[in-house]
Amino acid sequence: MLEADTPVLDNHLHLDPDNHRGIDAVKDFARLGGTHLLVVNKPSWHLEVDADAGEDFRPVFERTLEIVDEASAELPGRAWPVLGVHPGLISRLVDERGYSPEEAREIMQGGIDLAAEYVADGDALALKSGRPHYDVSDAVWDASNAVMRHAFDHGGDLGCAVQLHTEATEDLTAVADWAEDAGMERHQVVKHYAEGRLEGPTPSVMSEKDRLERAAERGDPFLMETDYVDDPGRPGAVLGPKTVPRRVRWLLEEGYEDAVRNAHVETPQHVYGIDTVATLERE
Repeated sequence: MLEADTPVLDNHLHLDPDNHRGIDAVKDFARLGGTHLLVVNKPSWHLEVDADAGEDFRPVFERTLEIVDEASAELPGRAWPVLGVHPGLISRLVDERGYSPEEAREIMQGGIDLAAEYVADGDALALKSGRPHYDVSDAVWDASNAVMRHAFDHGGDLGCAVQLHTEATEDLTAVADWAEDAGMERHQVVKHYAEGRLEGPTPSVMSEKDRLERAAERGDPFLMETDYVDDPGRPGAVLGPKTVPRRVRWLLEEGYEDAVRNAHVETPQHVYGIDTVATLERE
């Protein structure tokens, strides 16, 4: 266990109580000292949802809200939902279901519109969007960028953060510029699965020691995540739910107290407006 006054936030993970560990993963996280979670809805196709319009994403989002409520009951802090459309959906719509890139863009933007309604109503904290991390045609790339910029439009209107799934890179300055053009603050753009260095958005750093050490040494705002997918078919694909608490302990042992406060108190407040100290209740 960690010290009682140390909030520990995993900024990006998925939970699937219907098909895998679900709340048991949350209990593992809390048992090791984890306190707060940002739970991102699983990709729609993982829940066997074939989206043909924005409204088709509603059961995905509603199930995520239920999961977040259940997770919060197990945490000394709380969980928040992040809702949106995984950018990989465009390939499924175009390559597997025969939609044109423009039609796929409209479907995905409709999903972002619906997610934004949950944020506007106070039921979700932030939006999720991005673009493929693999090679695609120019038409699919352009459509994907249009979906992402649509999410930025909502982020600007709502004053909320947008988490991004993108290609591996240490420079997304141009993307942060797009968000700023849409009325967002640059720091409200969050690249998930980030390295320890990133220009443009706020990095949500995968909790591997080398990446975290680099982020800690830089001193810039950053978050920590596992991208836990809660999928029995991909047991070693990403980090497990115990990882962030363990890495926080390691950072403290290495003398990075300021970095821990940066990642788990200051940056969550700066990016999302959440107070991980005030929402923490330990016995």
